[in-house]
Amino acid sequence: MRASARLVVTRDPHGNSVVRVLRSQSPLTLVPHRRVGPVALVHLVSSVTAPLGGDSLSLTVEVGPGAALELRGVAATLVLPGASGEASTSEVRFLIEGTVRYLPEPTVVTGRALHTAVVEAELDGHAELRTREILVLGRTGEAPGTLSTSVRATRCGRPLLHQQLVVGDRSLDASAAGLAGKRVIGTEMILDSAARAPGGGEWWSVVPLAAGGSLVTALGDDVVTVTQALDTI
Repeated sequence: MRASARLVVTRDPHGNSVVRVLRSQSPLTLVPHRRVGPVALVHLVSSVTAPLGGDSLSLTVEVGPGAALELRGVAATLVLPGASGEASTSEVRFLIEGTVRYLPEPTVVTGRALHTAVVEAELDGHAELRTREILVLGRTGEAPGTLSTSVRATRCGRPLLHQQLVVGDRSLDASAAGLAGKRVIGTEMILDSAARAPGGGEWWSVVPLAAGGSLVTALGDDVVTVTQALDTI
């Protein structure tokens, strides 16, 4: 299956963030909860089971100057294998001149799945982006498949962050250089003008980015623990 979707939000003369373009293609279904207001709220719904092996999914999000968007998921994403054994791919691309919060629900990497997920963001000089990713290694009692995630962010063409993570290798996931045996990993990229001091605890860290913003990482045995750690930042 190949599918693409597009979302465009701009600011009107009254200061409202207005959804101007809303194009969905199953399984990428965009559902506006609040079309007009200081912040446009849109939910991303998977209208059929996806991604399956062989699927290629693409979402483009554009937010104009002064506009604000909150894009949320409504349910966990199950990355599943396909009958052919082919890999699946997903891409989310942001073009931001305003403010975006992208908060999808957790992604569960099921057994035998093979998936590549890419997030790309191009920000202008005053744009802000906050995006979260929570990965769960397999369902209960299940060894995970393989998932490769890549995040690339630039501001006015200048690199902010390029990070890649691969999960699904048992020996690496169990090592101190990997996930230290934890089943859930969460990362939050915060690209704004706020100054945050570096910090951390036993299973979480806050790392300032050289060109502005911060990267938060948390490990845990369950989604609730990891989500609570990210919510405190």
